[in-house]
Amino acid sequence: MTTNAAPTRRGLARLGLSALASLSLGGCFGDGLLGESPGPEKQSALDVSPVLLVATTRRPADPAGRPPYFTDQRGRGLSFATVRLAVPDRSLIGKVSAVVTGDWRIAAAPRVVTGPEAATAFAEAALGRDVLLYVHGYRESFETAAVSAAQLSDGIRFRGVSGLFSWPSAGKTFDYGYDRESALWSRDAFEDLLRALAVSQGGRIHIVAHSMGTLLTLETLRMLRADAGEAALDRIGAIVLAAPDIDIDLFTNGIERLGTAAQKITVISSTNDRALELSSTIAGGVTRAGAADRSRLEALGVRVADASDYGSGLINHDLFLSNVEVQQVIKRAVARADGR
Repeated sequence: MTTNAAPTRRGLARLGLSALASLSLGGCFGDGLLGESPGPEKQSALDVSPVLLVATTRRPADPAGRPPYFTDQRGRGLSFATVRLAVPDRSLIGKVSAVVTGDWRIAAAPRVVTGPEAATAFAEAALGRDVLLYVHGYRESFETAAVSAAQLSDGIRFRGVSGLFSWPSAGKTFDYGYDRESALWSRDAFEDLLRALAVSQGGRIHIVAHSMGTLLTLETLRMLRADAGEAALDRIGAIVLAAPDIDIDLFTNGIERLGTAAQKITVISSTNDRALELSSTIAGGVTRAGAADRSRLEALGVRVADASDYGSGLINHDLFLSNVEVQQVIKRAVARADGR
């Protein structure tokens, strides 16, 4: 589940980041997760070359290559798109105007490949570099998911290829059931993409999944290991599950089926995530993994960053985008996977 903040709210959040970054926050993330960042970069690769590689199971819009680019309907197999982004104005005037207009946005999606060759086309476009692959959550349109992927990659100053796996979310509050089924329906296509990336001559595949996207990610990694063995996960680097909207019992089973690959997982949790409280109610009262006690999660062998004290908003579900310190958890997870 995601809050799908409007541009005004996104802009306000970004304006407050510099103030948040100056606070002394102690050791709340524990287990070495809060500490020195692996060297600050002034620019992300996305800021220099604003291209987002997209794999999606959404149906392409008609006409193709124009907003909304991809619809909320299920497509026929996987599609690959090279999306050009408009870089935010970094000046003071630009930051102020972003409060109204937002920051990152899609400029064009000129190349779309649909069918069996889509996964290979994505891998070839990555050109052998490290990939940061974002998997969005519930109630996301294609365009908001693309903006979130850009914000995440730029926020952690990622130096490799920025990617997005987008599944057919309806983008509506009351379509939770449709979204969940669409996420699970997308497992085979996501596995095809990960296989294509794994066999290509390239770097590591870092996955950051949010909310309901963590269910898709965990289930797909289980399938990949079952179908191709543990070696198939060797190219996977960091796996960050932000606010996982997964039944804690299902989450436990999934982690246990991943074997040693579970050690690559970092969970960003929060006990005051209002969106996960609602999901728990919809799911019959079963605790969601993203709202579970830290000790219960750590017992599964995953790293845990408890962000309960870092959310001051009403929902507290997208802290990985709106809070500098939470983003640093992702940055450090990627650095560890790269041996830095």
